[in-house]
Amino acid sequence: MSAADVNAWFVREVLPLEPILMTYLRHHWPNKGDIEDLRQEIYARVHVAAQKKIPQPVKPFVFTVARNLLINRARQERVVPIEAVADLEALGIAIDAPAPDRTIIARDELRRLQDALDQLPPRCREAVILGRIEGLTGREIAARMNVGTATVSEHLENGMRLLANLLYGEAPDSGKPK
Repeated sequence: MSAADVNAWFVREVLPLEPILMTYLRHHWPNKGDIEDLRQEIYARVHVAAQKKIPQPVKPFVFTVARNLLINRARQERVVPIEAVADLEALGIAIDAPAPDRTIIARDELRRLQDALDQLPPRCREAVILGRIEGLTGREIAARMNVGTATVSEHLENGMRLLANLLYGEAPDSGKPK
């Protein structure tokens, strides 16, 4: 296939994919300043591949090239040259996946927390979940629960005190009469 044929194919088949390719790149790549360069790199790789053999179907091929390029770029950004640090322990880099024992401990803690949440009175449980887990403000919680903000504060305080008792035994005395 001649260079003119490849160029014509590229203009006819690949360039019309640009809007969805750009949307894909913007969605999957955090650094928006790199998007134009990534697009050009994808086009170059697709064009080089097409000089050997025109890929069919085109769209899946272009997006496979894009995906592979993003994966490679992400790996490159996480690589630290071995010469940069003589003692790898000094890097303090966290491993992506926690150790199996940490996973088991975390799951056990989550189960204990869920069991403790299940033992709370319903309104306290709702306030704690909305405030401490979902991160809503007192006003947002009050609107959802159809109560005043003072009532939300009371539910949160009681719920957190009960959770502390359930999870850790008797909570320290806050100085308030019970």
